[in-house]
Amino acid sequence: MAQLVSLLNSWILLGQELIASLGTLAFVCAFIWRVVAPSPHSALEAQRWLGRIAIGTLGVELAGVLTHVLLSAVPRGLG
Repeated sequence: MAQLVSLLNSWILLGQELIASLGTLAFVCAFIWRVVAPSPHSALEAQRWLGRIAIGTLGVELAGVLTHVLLSAVPRGLG
């Protein structure tokens, strides 16, 4: 059981780091596009993408926390 928890923790950490890096890059690109957008409609779409990126990043973080909570709830006798 300890090996499984260790494996899951390492994969969760890797996934969170990857999503954080990509999310940051996407957020910066969407923010820059919002600032230099050629039309108001384009700026509005960029603002919508900023919200989607923020919500998606928070979702990944919450999924990692939920996985840790669920793993800690598993009785040690099952391993």
